[in-house]
Amino acid sequence: MKQGTTILTLDNGYHLWTNTQGTGDIHLLCLHGGPGGNHEYWEDTAEQLKKQGLNVQVHMYDQLGSLYSDQPDYSDPKIADKYLTYEYFLDEVEEVRQKLGIDNFYLIGQSWGGLLVQEYAVKYGDHLKGAIISSMVDDIDEYVAAVNRRRQEVLPQTEIDFMHECEAKNDYANQRYQDDVQILNINFVDRKQPSKLYHLGNLGGTAVYNAFQGDNEFVITGKLKDWHFRSELPKIKVPTLLTFGEVETMPLETAKTMQKLIPNSRLVTTPDGGHHHMVDNPDVYYKHLADFIREVEAGIFQGE
Repeated sequence: MKQGTTILTLDNGYHLWTNTQGTGDIHLLCLHGGPGGNHEYWEDTAEQLKKQGLNVQVHMYDQLGSLYSDQPDYSDPKIADKYLTYEYFLDEVEEVRQKLGIDNFYLIGQSWGGLLVQEYAVKYGDHLKGAIISSMVDDIDEYVAAVNRRRQEVLPQTEIDFMHECEAKNDYANQRYQDDVQILNINFVDRKQPSKLYHLGNLGGTAVYNAFQGDNEFVITGKLKDWHFRSELPKIKVPTLLTFGEVETMPLETAKTMQKLIPNSRLVTTPDGGHHHMVDNPDVYYKHLADFIREVEAGIFQGE
């Protein structure tokens, strides 16, 4: 398969940026978070897996509305109604798989991407060899409770009260509020500083993020607030790895519940890892991933 960048033309006429790294017969398709994030934290995945003694062709792409892919005019209600849906992004994964020409593959997704992995494994699981859910729960209510507890760990009550006041007034542009968000980000999202994922300018994807999430990782004001998938988890039949950072926004207690409900699954955690633990502690993160793939390939993977 061609290495490097390929622009895919979707059946809807939009274009997606894709990139393939690595060699071998094992294929891993990577889904980024956000939504509205981008592929960047997967850029060294093939290299990291090779360090673990595993040759894998790693495929990544920017979802519609993100970074190098097309940016629809979501201010048009017809476009927003059609493309800012769970169904669109789930079916986009399947179309990318088809257009890349891969099958019997591994699918990894971080955060929002982990939501898509859960849904893909239920709807399109026949194409999967294994699924990796990275830092994503199955019930948003439990996430909201967890991130509110995280605020208590690092912020004085005066700042927590101030943040709640800003959120009640929709005053997310307030600099003091954004400074508090940055403290939370450094502690629980991007623990490795300076973060590789910070940028000088807006890279696009904000419209998608706002529609589903809200202003930041610590509030849910968009469509995600109503996402609950627990009843569907027993339908995931492929070997599944759940990987979470030990110091992140997603609650480990929920991950433990998910592991019990997904029939053939294992839960691993990354020490000193935040929400982007593939960046915070890559040696541990990618050892877990390589071990999982090796065991599935050998037919010896057993869930807990």
